[in-house]
Amino acid sequence: MGIMDELTNVLKQYSDGSTLVPSNVDQHFDQVAQKAPQSSVADGIAAAFRSDQTPAFGQMIGSLFSQSNGEQKAGLLNQLISALGPGTLTQLAGGGALAGLLGGGATSVTPDQAQQVSPDVVQQIATHAEKSEPSIIDQASAFYAQHPTLVKTLGAAALSIAMTRLAQRKAA
Repeated sequence: MGIMDELTNVLKQYSDGSTLVPSNVDQHFDQVAQKAPQSSVADGIAAAFRSDQTPAFGQMIGSLFSQSNGEQKAGLLNQLISALGPGTLTQLAGGGALAGLLGGGATSVTPDQAQQVSPDVVQQIATHAEKSEPSIIDQASAFYAQHPTLVKTLGAAALSIAMTRLAQRKAA
């Protein structure tokens, strides 16, 4: 059986958009994330971020951030900073702490600096970013498509939504 046949067989279970979540959805997500194009995986993750069946985008990003290592935290924070601009951070309730790390005109944070930022602050920043720059969802999805093991921490509902979107995209 070829790679495409294997992916097709896995994705068939999600093609009807059923609300029943297979018990092995995390294993299926692993299989697909390893073999499908990263852009397809990102599209599935974006569907989970936008779904009304999952927590709000900011909450999900805060959760992913809390599970991330320093490099991953810095990568996400730098995307948020790029989307909002460092000046906007000082206006946010929790963003002042992050803006403080960017002293001296810096426009990005290091992994060590990122470790100092709380998931609650990231949640607030991500929530604001979603409202002012909706493309941040696609940017964050592309970032997390590179880290599918982290995405699995979002739970079965989010993974099922991502898999359904991947199945729909494959069928199109």
